[in-house]
Amino acid sequence: MSEEFYRMKRLPPYVIAEVNAMRAAARAAGEDIIDLGMGNPDLPPPDHVIDKLVEVARKPSAHGYSQSRGIPGLRKAQANYYGRRFGVDIDPETEVVVTMGSKEGLASLATAITEPGDVVLAPNPSYPIHTFGFIIAGATIRSVPTTPDENYFRSLDRAMAFTVPRPSILVVNYPSNPTAETVDLAFYERLVAWAKENKVWILSDLAYSELYYDGNPTPSILQVPGAKDVAIEFTSLSKTYSMAGWRMGFAVGNAKLIAAMTRVKSYLDYGAFTPIQAAACAALNGPQDIVEKNRLLYHKRRDVLVESFGRAGWDIPAARASMFCWAPLPPALKDMGSLEFSKQLLTHAKVAVAPGVGYGEDGEGFVRIAMVENEQRLRQAARNIKAYLKSMGINTPSSKGAA
Repeated sequence: MSEEFYRMKRLPPYVIAEVNAMRAAARAAGEDIIDLGMGNPDLPPPDHVIDKLVEVARKPSAHGYSQSRGIPGLRKAQANYYGRRFGVDIDPETEVVVTMGSKEGLASLATAITEPGDVVLAPNPSYPIHTFGFIIAGATIRSVPTTPDENYFRSLDRAMAFTVPRPSILVVNYPSNPTAETVDLAFYERLVAWAKENKVWILSDLAYSELYYDGNPTPSILQVPGAKDVAIEFTSLSKTYSMAGWRMGFAVGNAKLIAAMTRVKSYLDYGAFTPIQAAACAALNGPQDIVEKNRLLYHKRRDVLVESFGRAGWDIPAARASMFCWAPLPPALKDMGSLEFSKQLLTHAKVAVAPGVGYGEDGEGFVRIAMVENEQRLRQAARNIKAYLKSMGINTPSSKGAA
């Protein structure tokens, strides 16, 4: 009997979990930790969504098995969302499946369409499920950059020319987690044309579609004419409606991929609890003021974070989208590495961030900062970090005032 399980050998220790364990231990010891590590919204969903959950949960008939692919009303609500937000026609019967968050959806699709030895193109750095969902399924990953420039397309062409077997799947994620990079519709038009030419499926993770800050709404790849021939897209209610713990997401697009994913899911689950699905309908179909409210709130937090951390001596680029800032380590501490720097911040500044190396080797030299604490706490984090940087011999820009 072997105790060396095949898939466990392909999964390295989860780097981010090391910092999470330190944070949990510090809090258990009574320390006040400002948690900017996990992208866990600190806001509640709208009242009408919670009311719908309670209403349906009180029905005796609501507590049996649900539908693995999602109740019809929820699939229709998601199709309507794509129509009004992106101008894309979606068939709720053949082009939508409900998932338990976009993370589960990506993993289920990887199981459905990947066989051992397949090569998948995935961004580096990237959210771990973009790579490890396919590694668990037996695939091999070839990394491509996240930056959507000419080098990105050159890397795609090199991958097709020099990889055996040729890659069959490409994962894209814009707005990016963790880097917060964005793309325009012209990028997707070029990408769809490339995928059709090279016979590659595109899996687009659009979980942060509604958190954009430059005045230009983030596009969907499905807005490109003919994109549904090669593409499927994942969205989530987690950040848009502050429903992260509800685990409610969707896959939308190519009917063949939706059918494959639906078939696998039918063996794995009976779908989310029906009252949660009913409440998700209320979120999508009801008043949408929460979407703009959350967008404005995260935008303000971003500005506070960038301004106060900058005055503390740590210059951080302003994210154009998502709920994260992708921050290079202070130059004087770059050699420390992102994991050790994250540990130092937690221990000495009582601020938790996520080490960039946890998102891939190209994430080294960065940390991901989640905007999930209020403005007062962000300013407190900046003061703590200023004191830490000073203790490390780093002069802060005192002429700009106190953080």
